[in-house]
Amino acid sequence: MTHASSPRGPSVRGIPEGDNRERMICADCGYIVYDNPKIVVGSVARRDERILLCRRAIEPRYGFWTLPAGYLELNESASAGAEREAWEEANARIEIEGLLAIYDIPRISQVQLIFRARLLDEAVSAGHETLEVRLFAWDAIPWSELAFPSVRWALQHDQEARATRDFTTRINPPGF
Repeated sequence: MTHASSPRGPSVRGIPEGDNRERMICADCGYIVYDNPKIVVGSVARRDERILLCRRAIEPRYGFWTLPAGYLELNESASAGAEREAWEEANARIEIEGLLAIYDIPRISQVQLIFRARLLDEAVSAGHETLEVRLFAWDAIPWSELAFPSVRWALQHDQEARATRDFTTRINPPGF
């Protein structure tokens, strides 16, 4: 029997044979649901020496500033997802320059892939999940109003990479 023929779908929790983690299993056909981490893609997009930030119009952290970022879609490359998120959140066209960082956030089951990008056109505007967008000089970034620790990490890692010309991929700061 295939999972598609089961009207109920996965309905019991158990450890499948040969596995070591409890998962949802279909009682009728044995189909296993593998609940894996979400992948977030985004970018530190620059135009000259200014960085694109978006003020969130959604929870969590409504009203706080973030990078253009969001969940990777099925059948989408990570870089294409980052470009799409910049467009959706800031009506921004970007060109990916390289992978800046991979941040692991196990407590919320996320892996974040943050790219370095060049903002192709200064004409940006808020998308439907954004209250406003703005290009910030480094010393004008609203540090106390950043939505998430990983936004701060990415901004600092991007600044460090550009200053040292060391573009190796960064990871979570020590202790996180």
